[in-house]
Amino acid sequence: MRQDPGRDLSPLLAGAAAAIAGVGAVLALTDMDSPLRAPFTLFFLLAAPGTAVAAALRGLEPFGRIVASLSAAVAVNILVAQGMLAVHRWSVRGGIAVVAALSSFMLLLVLVRRLRGRTVSRQAS
Repeated sequence: MRQDPGRDLSPLLAGAAAAIAGVGAVLALTDMDSPLRAPFTLFFLLAAPGTAVAAALRGLEPFGRIVASLSAAVAVNILVAQGMLAVHRWSVRGGIAVVAALSSFMLLLVLVRRLRGRTVSRQAS
């Protein structure tokens, strides 16, 4: 029985994307001088909230999910920057930390919702 070779590539690409995003966050938080800091940090700022929103929009078609998650990622970044500027507390490290915290919170809400759905369906059967 042969498997589709493209199916084996998805976890590898997801792991590479997570590693790049993590390196971008670490480079920005530690303020290291590296030519990779700007692109990796930008990737983190788009990937972290985008992944969280994409996980919540599991029922959409793939193209609509990508567009919605990238739009939401840009909106989260803009709202974080606007909020930090409004309270006169702008900092790169603070922005990275807030985006990471919001993204983690959104992923946690999705996980709790899925686990609650499983327990309800198990109790019903």
